[in-house]
Amino acid sequence: MIDTLDIRITRTSASRLANTDFNNLGFGKIFTDHMFVADYVDGQWKNFQIMPYGELALSPAISVFHYGQAFFEGLKAFKQADGKAIIFRPYKNAERFNKSAERMSMPELPEDTFVQSIAALVDIDRHWIPSEKGQSLYIRPFMFATDPVLGVQPSSTYKYVVLTSPVASYFTKNLKVKIETKYSRASEGGFGFAKCSGNYAGSLFPTREAVKEGFDQLIWTDSRDHQYIEELGAANVMFVLDGTLITPSTRDTILKGITRDSVLTLAREWGIPVEERRISVAEVVEGIKKGKITEAFGVGTAATIAPIAEISHEGVPYTLPDPAKAEFSNKVLKTLNELRYGLVEDQFEWNYTV
Repeated sequence: MIDTLDIRITRTSASRLANTDFNNLGFGKIFTDHMFVADYVDGQWKNFQIMPYGELALSPAISVFHYGQAFFEGLKAFKQADGKAIIFRPYKNAERFNKSAERMSMPELPEDTFVQSIAALVDIDRHWIPSEKGQSLYIRPFMFATDPVLGVQPSSTYKYVVLTSPVASYFTKNLKVKIETKYSRASEGGFGFAKCSGNYAGSLFPTREAVKEGFDQLIWTDSRDHQYIEELGAANVMFVLDGTLITPSTRDTILKGITRDSVLTLAREWGIPVEERRISVAEVVEGIKKGKITEAFGVGTAATIAPIAEISHEGVPYTLPDPAKAEFSNKVLKTLNELRYGLVEDQFEWNYTV
């Protein structure tokens, strides 16, 4: 029997729900009425609270501001056809949350505590879960160091917070991407597999430069020689090559995505050949030129399935077949949506009912 968290709940006195325009959500710009907060003190998690969404009072000396001990997760809740609220695969996120914590020398959070904290918050703000196709409630759990001490060492205290945000699609068009051959997102022996904030901070400048050139995203490559594909800036990346689904094998430079795992599971269930391996830039370029790569797309919690229409390498653009006609990626997107919205049987038991 799983112990139920003892959560102190303080409800907002003025909900913002009625004043929220669900036709113009964007992504990550609007937040629900409440948030979950807990503290790690004296070697244990305590002070579990759900409180009105708002500012946190923090010392300017806390170590996260100076030494970067911070990481996060991302998952989603959906309103199903029968009105039930579900969270998609939260225990997989809990597992990855703790892997990030370990790499960042931060305390792990029991998986049941992680899931219960999120479920309790989603339950209180369940009326914020959008019901339109393509919309969902994005969930952002994160942890950061709070010792007010200037010293290069792990903090002894931490804060865990969960925010929820009603969102529309992350990408609204087919992507035009650039294979990055100068800058790196992560290096071997580093923490590219963790969802730590520093990974994303380091990617902002190269991404901004790519956007100036007319691209939507970067495809990151290995930091040593820039010869192997790693991942997109906001998602894992996959290709259909000669009828086989291929994706870079996870390593310490590549995030082990939950959507990635879901897509690979469905492909294998459907009898589609799957290869998780190193993929060279040369193989991708040659595959597109010869028509062997028929689909390329990103997979991630925010993006779900993000079709790629064009890949540029060393200044040369390579156009892919029309994503609207992509057989596999469109089928997998339809299936994932049907699973999450409760339109088909959840044979893998991925949905956690709130």
